[in-house]
Amino acid sequence: MVNFWQEKTLSEMSPEEWESLCDGCARCCLIKLEDIDDGQVHYTSVVCQYLDNERCQCSDYSNRNTLVPTCIHLTADSIPTWLPTTCAYRLVDEGKNLQWWHPLVSGSPDSVHEADISVRGKVIPETFVHPEELEEKIIRWVEL
Repeated sequence: MVNFWQEKTLSEMSPEEWESLCDGCARCCLIKLEDIDDGQVHYTSVVCQYLDNERCQCSDYSNRNTLVPTCIHLTADSIPTWLPTTCAYRLVDEGKNLQWWHPLVSGSPDSVHEADISVRGKVIPETFVHPEELEEKIIRWVEL
């Protein structure tokens, strides 16, 4: 059986298919720092104040771009290379298959957490970290 993400490009997907690609890891909700010298993006263990850490979802998803103007708004034409290598949007854009733990593959929304891919329980809300302390919070995620 061929799945929609294997037969369609990102631009061909329906809004429902597009939204279902999100695995719920919430890694894109981490505060990131860009090195001004080489442009490299570094993830921190600090997360957007609107992330519901237990659900790994934005607590105000429909207003996220208004509340946080720098919040990523993915489109089929703008898949950033700084997204984790495990991100379904990036994988599909690169012509690769989804990971075994992706909810569309596993059939369970909890598999991303069981595989220890999500940020659940690993992050600090940005409201508890002074901006000058962000560099101290740079982390390295293990990529699969």
